Amino acid sequence: MDFLHDDFMLSTPTARRLYHEHAAPQPIYDYHCHLDPAVLGGNQPLGTLYDVWLGGDHYKWRAMRANGIDEQLITGDADPYDKFLAYAKTVPYTLRNPLYVWTHLELKRYFGIDTLLNGETAKEIWDEANTQLATTNVRDVFDKMNVALVGTIDDPCDSLEHHLALKESSPYETTVIPAFRPDRATKLDDVAAWNSWVDQLASLGGQPIEKLKHFKQALADRHAHFHAAGSRLSDHGFEAFTPVTCTDAEAKAIFKQARSGEALAPLAQEKLLVYLMLFFCELDHAAGWTKQIHLGVIRNINRHAMQELGPDTGFDTITDTLQGAGLAAFLGEAAGRGHLPKTILYNLNPADNYLFGTMCGNFQGLGAGPGHVQWGSAWWHNDQRDGMTDQIDILSNVGLLSHFVGMLTDSRSLLSYPRHEVFRRVLCEAVGRDADGGELPSDPALLGSLIEAVCFKNARDYFGMPLPERHSR
Repeated sequence: MDFLHDDFMLSTPTARRLYHEHAAPQPIYDYHCHLDPAVLGGNQPLGTLYDVWLGGDHYKWRAMRANGIDEQLITGDADPYDKFLAYAKTVPYTLRNPLYVWTHLELKRYFGIDTLLNGETAKEIWDEANTQLATTNVRDVFDKMNVALVGTIDDPCDSLEHHLALKESSPYETTVIPAFRPDRATKLDDVAAWNSWVDQLASLGGQPIEKLKHFKQALADRHAHFHAAGSRLSDHGFEAFTPVTCTDAEAKAIFKQARSGEALAPLAQEKLLVYLMLFFCELDHAAGWTKQIHLGVIRNINRHAMQELGPDTGFDTITDTLQGAGLAAFLGEAAGRGHLPKTILYNLNPADNYLFGTMCGNFQGLGAGPGHVQWGSAWWHNDQRDGMTDQIDILSNVGLLSHFVGMLTDSRSLLSYPRHEVFRRVLCEAVGRDADGGELPSDPALLGSLIEAVCFKNARDYFGMPLPERHSR
């Protein structure tokens, strides 16, 4: 068969029918990504293939490093085409890595390019893609990929000027919303950096932040600002919860210590993290938001590289930190207080799949409809066929796949939407295989409704954010 033919990943008749008739036509609801709001706020041409495809893409950077490419051609100041050529020469070595499929699927879906990318074909692909990009803008991408909603990740101190402009007058029929990500409020291992951020937060509110109550009020004010800009999502990412408690008195003392510039012991950091996360639950619950929590990553491991390149440049990995007790204690406390919002949990360590899948089942039926607490789509290093298959199969075994809110890109690139296609093919293969093997009824309406729900309709209904009319039916 041809590479990336119409039925790739679909091995049975039912899988193929489910994909082409039910999955492929669904709009994309990309509720979690790292796109730059400044890019989305305008409607200008997108630049070169390097700009939209390689800049900021940690997946590609890691592959290039593994292929022995000099760092100057990855994150350095080399010419953009030379960086693209270095990636093109790396691509043939990515066989069986998800990048090989993603790379060629993106070239095919966006530019109609079927040529395999390598060092010899790089120039013709570069020229053809850039010719098309010269007249392509954000609206063209959203329309081509049928994108209903995009949710970006935004710090509480972000102005949201681009989001507010889009809310007032959007040049395209795609909802773009910010997600409130206050990780810097809880990142207490570097007290000097934390204090600098708190000072920035204080300047936005025009009031000094000297006590914990001032800090909480400033965060609540920014939460309300995000709400006014259309946000209905928060997002958090850290290694793990620790099963600790923190009283108001303890939190005040820890905050005072940190604000004075004194380093905090690990236990004090963990206590204030849990205290603030419960406060964020209260804000989200009162506003009717959904909370996302990403757990299980060790960041910025290669300290030597960090000195040269800075943080968040592709040196993060899966942690084996124990997750169960701390997560159970946190969710139980939030539920006990009556303000556990709709919540999506993401784990990076696949060894925790059954833990996260079953943990969600303990916190359903809290008045917000089905799937109150969700186990999120296979994340980051698990964002590939095997990881997606495991997540879908385990969720099916220990929960209700029928209520799953489905896929997201978690990407910094506008050209990443074919990842939704890969997910949909994996989903249809799993369901179609079971149907053609006699483990599910061969009922087109029943199976088709499941596929449409997981691909789009569940997310549309779960998050409840306004969509353009053509996507809201």
